[in-house]
Amino acid sequence: MAVKQDKKNIKQNTRLRRPDWLKVDLRTNNDYTDVRHLIQRQKLHTVCESARCPNIGECWSRRTATFMLLGNVCTRSCRFCNIEVGKPSEYDVEEPRRVAEAVQELNLRHAVLTSVTRDDLSDGGAFIYAETIRLIHDLQPGCSVEVLIPDFKGDLTDLDTVLNAKPDILNHNLETVERLQQPLRVQATYDRSLSVLKHARKRGFVTKSGIMVGVGETRDEIIRTLTDLRAIDCRILTIGQYLPPTKTHYPLDRFYTPEEFAEFKEIALQMGFDHVESGPLVRSSYHADEQVVRKESGL
Repeated sequence: MAVKQDKKNIKQNTRLRRPDWLKVDLRTNNDYTDVRHLIQRQKLHTVCESARCPNIGECWSRRTATFMLLGNVCTRSCRFCNIEVGKPSEYDVEEPRRVAEAVQELNLRHAVLTSVTRDDLSDGGAFIYAETIRLIHDLQPGCSVEVLIPDFKGDLTDLDTVLNAKPDILNHNLETVERLQQPLRVQATYDRSLSVLKHARKRGFVTKSGIMVGVGETRDEIIRTLTDLRAIDCRILTIGQYLPPTKTHYPLDRFYTPEEFAEFKEIALQMGFDHVESGPLVRSSYHADEQVVRKESGL
């Protein structure tokens, strides 16, 4: 029955017209051009481009970008994501230095690193994350670093490799409510993702997570997900509208209004989250430079 419903939604909801609040200003400026040229010159990847983020114009025009490590081919087939799936090539050992040099050239005060998931690598790419963090600290002292990591198959040794490089924020997205994990995150689990965040928080790191809405979840399920994140002391939260990249991706169920996003933000803040970004166009690294919570003592 669920499969039939999915097919029905695909047929109906690909025709839904985007509301006015999802229209994006595509104007750019010289800063946008500088960032684009820098990324091309350094032969880097960004999630802004690979995931077709709607905020690329705004963010690059503010001289911010989310660097995507370990290539642009992912080993997982999440049904909401636009990044290419396949067999990746060998990773580039010089990539961490090029990213750090780009951070230095942009004179960033906050850098965001993410990656494709590399289940083909013995450490899931943890070494590349750690090396990039260390080089940014060396080349751009005072720049805080946020990492949006995969789950490393739940291997806490690999997670510790990243944590030992001392990122300022450890971000790992739940993406959706527990009931919809398997349909959307085929090779991931809700409990495993919570365990990643829980481990990082137990080690004293500031943790962050995010979900997208509009894939068929209920309001109660959203609240339950936020409750689960607060139960492991997750500090920063993002909530955004799911927008299917193509007609073959997971079907859109509905558009949430700006007022509903504002309500979720208020609920989350009352639960105790330190910072919440909740809105139709919010993505994991949206306004990330405004979300920095300084590392706690002992790190």
